[in-house]
Amino acid sequence: MTHNEIVQTLKAHYSREIRKQLVKSILQSEKSSDSEAIQHQYQLINQIFSYVLKESGWKIGRDSQKWNAKPMEIMLEVFPKLKETQWYKEQELMVNQKIDVVMPLHNEKEEKA
Repeated sequence: MTHNEIVQTLKAHYSREIRKQLVKSILQSEKSSDSEAIQHQYQLINQIFSYVLKESGWKIGRDSQKWNAKPMEIMLEVFPKLKETQWYKEQELMVNQKIDVVMPLHNEKEEKA
């Protein structure tokens, strides 16, 4: 599926109000530090994110070695305020850590060549 097809499918499946409420619920759960509520909200957003990963053709074996922002861009387009959540920050942190780990190895190989 293309970027726009995934976005349109999600928007058709989840009304604007539901999408806003989900992000609002995540933010409230994170703010209250209610671990059970946070876990439940994260489970919901992770299910949607899994769908985005699947439909965008993202494969862990192939794509974990390079940074591919397409799935997160889709999530932000469908859930604009998601960027304010800890969930988003954790996803971003995982990507940054992966880049930090991969990049030094890449540079070492270039220096040896």
